[in-house]
Amino acid sequence: MTGMTDGILVVDKPEGLSSAAVVGRLKRKLKVKKIGHTGTLDPFATGVLLIAVGQATRISRFFLNGSKAYVARVALGVETDTYDCTGQPVTQVPAKDLSGITLSRIREIVACFQGIQDQVPPVYSALKHNGVPLYKLARQGQAVEKPPRRIEIREISAQNLGVSQSGYPEFDLAVACSGGTYIRSLAFDIGRRLGCGAHLSGLIRTRSSQFELSQGVTLDALDAMPAEEIFSRIRPMAQCLEKLPGAVVDEKTARKISYGQKLGPGEINLDIDENQHPEALFLKLMDDAGRLLAIIQPQGPGLPYNYSCVFRR
Repeated sequence: MTGMTDGILVVDKPEGLSSAAVVGRLKRKLKVKKIGHTGTLDPFATGVLLIAVGQATRISRFFLNGSKAYVARVALGVETDTYDCTGQPVTQVPAKDLSGITLSRIREIVACFQGIQDQVPPVYSALKHNGVPLYKLARQGQAVEKPPRRIEIREISAQNLGVSQSGYPEFDLAVACSGGTYIRSLAFDIGRRLGCGAHLSGLIRTRSSQFELSQGVTLDALDAMPAEEIFSRIRPMAQCLEKLPGAVVDEKTARKISYGQKLGPGEINLDIDENQHPEALFLKLMDDAGRLLAIIQPQGPGLPYNYSCVFRR
């Protein structure tokens, strides 16, 4: 079943399950050895979770830093230790003191977060310190703050200001951003700018790289499907790497690739931007059936390509 089992499955993750738990259920269902997700979605969050199956686990890195889009619910007046609804309150403003906060004021503050900036990751996160996830250290009372990371908020807007059951104001926050952006930290920072504190009370990932929520399949639906139908929904690797420039090679070159033999620039017809720094450029090579054979990197003018990944046919 090689080929059917190599690619990306777009899952609409339910609330209450970790990303690892989703992977575990699909691994048991599909009976595959290699499977993983391409970027953690918190248990309380829902939406797009990309699952890499088979050889596609080797291309996960191309999605980890891909662009993302979210719709978040931000609750004002309460800060928590995790910056979200799963944590313990650490500061709280009386709800009556927030009656003067308007949607126009929120929008004014939110607009300040658009653009390139440095963001401090939350101490409760999957980032690691000396090989240990930060959330594990934080639970042990050893909170470690990582240095700020460069992110980009490409689009951001606030709407639907209302009042929660607890009497505190809440609003929806729509965000399109670079990979590595923590929406929990964004909610925390917005609360600080408003002067009242805030935390994330809900989160839906609506897009990851080029994959939209409308393309996702719920876990309940996947549970009810035979494995063969799930395999039919897996998107081929070459298709998933649509933003990588590439070329189709002939059978002779395909055999050289399968043996890991060096390829010279004259052997591949690539139309690429010569102004792009060659060490930062990845290229995909496919056979005439559209199957991904390899990902390569140019070393410089006239030099053979470096192999990043070579895949079984």
